[in-house]
Amino acid sequence: MKLSLHSILLRVILTSTCAGASLSAAPAEAKKFDLSARASVIDPRAKAHPEIDFLLEKDGKPQDTEHACVDTRVPSQGKLVIWLMGYNKELFDHLAGYGLNSIQVHYANGWFGKLYSGPPPLDDLFLSNIRLEAATGMDSSKAVDIPPPDSIMERSYQFVKWLDRENPEGHWKQFLTADGQGLQWDKVILTGISHGATTAARMAKQIKVARVVMFSGPRDQYEVWQKLPSATPANRYFGFSNVLDDGWIGQHYARSWQLMDLQKFGPIVNVEKSSPPYENTRRLITDADVKGNHQRAHSSVVPGGSAVKDSGGKYIHEDVWRYLFLHPVDGVGKPVPADPHCWIDQRKPKP
Repeated sequence: MKLSLHSILLRVILTSTCAGASLSAAPAEAKKFDLSARASVIDPRAKAHPEIDFLLEKDGKPQDTEHACVDTRVPSQGKLVIWLMGYNKELFDHLAGYGLNSIQVHYANGWFGKLYSGPPPLDDLFLSNIRLEAATGMDSSKAVDIPPPDSIMERSYQFVKWLDRENPEGHWKQFLTADGQGLQWDKVILTGISHGATTAARMAKQIKVARVVMFSGPRDQYEVWQKLPSATPANRYFGFSNVLDDGWIGQHYARSWQLMDLQKFGPIVNVEKSSPPYENTRRLITDADVKGNHQRAHSSVVPGGSAVKDSGGKYIHEDVWRYLFLHPVDGVGKPVPADPHCWIDQRKPKP
């Protein structure tokens, strides 16, 4: 059958139009995105505070680089993880695999040696107030002066705004408020190790967040902020420590967990002698072999070079990490009594 010139032209037009529509509607390639930027480039208001070793550059090298990760091949959990410690690619790869968006922000965490040596002053909230000011930018401490642009809250917000512009495929906008003027903190998981775990827990006392994951922490064993009223419900705090960690041996973490009332959600559970969901507890420990190395014990609870692997080279705590970040916060264990032998007042000799 012969086609008229009119019919041929119409087919060409329709074919071109459909092809163009298909190309314009094609979704962005799903993949894992790793992004980074300097806090001082994202927000020119960001400043250094050398008096507390909070620097933008050192020896000509940037100190304020922040990192982000998301894997758009994985269904989103609708949660933003804010990691308070140095960038840990292994951890971020795991979090991306869980369907979590993650950022690591540059914040004031080098002030210990600058402000005092030995135990802090006889003030039950000395470190607490410094951490609170570093977290929120609120004028909370006479020892430091950290304005909002240099706080965890503002730097996290500015970073997510930048990510929304630079990486829309990552759906970062879901963590911004409707007016775009802040973060939706009820979608945030605060986490960190050591100093970062302690600051995450202190910050969550002030700001209601979705969850707190505390690796090797919290510490501040001479302070009592751990028992202050909490904006974040107590069942949303999860802790994990190695028993060879000096902070565990000294009962620093155990006292924090007890002051935070985590015994209301289950006993202390050794993950090597249990399996998910670990009695739905919030207090997890491990006695995995770290060759007697206390420093390795401290960092062995997160993915990375110090973490323990099995004979096949697989991390032995994969199920633990997934539990800490994904276990439903309403799934709680049976309450147990507070430990009467836990060393609570550590300004006094151990009982």
